[in-house]
Amino acid sequence: MHTETFTCDSCGYSYPCTERVVMDGQELCRNCSEEETYLCASCGERIWQDDNAGDEDVPLCQSCYDRHYTNCIRCNAMIHMDDACYSEDDPAEEEPLCHDCCYHPCESKVIQDYYYKPEPIFYGEGPRYFGVELEMDNGGEISSRARELLELANREHPLAYAKHDGSLDDGFELVTHPMSLDWHRERMPWAAVLERAVKLGYQSHMARTCGLHIHVSRAALGDTEAAQDAVIARILYFFERHWDELLKFSRRTETQLKRWAARYGYKEQPMEILDRAKQGYGGGRYSSVNLQNRDTIEFRIFRGTLKYNTVIATLQLVNRVCDVAIALSDEELKALPWTTFVSAVTEPELIQYLKERRLYVNEPVVVGVEY
Repeated sequence: MHTETFTCDSCGYSYPCTERVVMDGQELCRNCSEEETYLCASCGERIWQDDNAGDEDVPLCQSCYDRHYTNCIRCNAMIHMDDACYSEDDPAEEEPLCHDCCYHPCESKVIQDYYYKPEPIFYGEGPRYFGVELEMDNGGEISSRARELLELANREHPLAYAKHDGSLDDGFELVTHPMSLDWHRERMPWAAVLERAVKLGYQSHMARTCGLHIHVSRAALGDTEAAQDAVIARILYFFERHWDELLKFSRRTETQLKRWAARYGYKEQPMEILDRAKQGYGGGRYSSVNLQNRDTIEFRIFRGTLKYNTVIATLQLVNRVCDVAIALSDEELKALPWTTFVSAVTEPELIQYLKERRLYVNEPVVVGVEY
């Protein structure tokens, strides 16, 4: 008996018509529909993931969000309108707050909620600023310990804050305000903060749950959106072309990257990779280079560390990648081998780390302990 089939518009494979899901005129197999669409948690309508007006836990169509939900003005957490509360100081403004922010104001907390995002303070000469998110685990999500680290970091300037991170077992995330590379190396007291974190019992590399994420200002990549896209496309190409070397640099495993920092897939032309990224390939915000933030691109490939030299070397590598993506044409970047890229490195911290990872054209060195 002949079984009718169809070709999935997303993956291109044929399936029995009984597995067909039709979405806005497109025919999808069940696997692709699960990967690319959600069911609205309120009305049950199927929506594209890019059209999700809710969050990953409570996906919503725009209509249901507008009727039933809002966001906390302080931490941006999505809340049902029935659960929103309002400040007693000025109820006339009717600005919604979640329960936690209403009864536990952010200013009094040491470890902020996951959605906490203060007004950024920029340090150093721009426009290329770097914001760091460093996850540390196994030492406790303990306010007194976070306060110790923040007092070290913020002794002269408000440079960093701490946030809850649900991916960690028993720790928190240290987040910096955007700084120039020189500020991170010379003014941010990374060495003291990291040394104290180790003494308090925290781990990052050894915890296996932690990442070191680096945000770079989009404004540093070009004066227009088109110019920025061209540079971002070359950054993505560099990552795909030199994936094996960057995997060694990152200290991650392939399994960890598939979960937290997926690749977009190699293509011959840089702009083809950017197009794939914009079409939803990769891991969304859990991609090696996350493009879903309005003002920054986020490098997520790196494993966490509490070793000073590794933090600085990672910032320097990202800076170098941005340099070549800006300076070289598509064809010049495609012709750039890894050995030529690293031979131009002059920063002592980056040279040391490249030697430790056997990624530098030079004699090997003794590898220090990662925490």
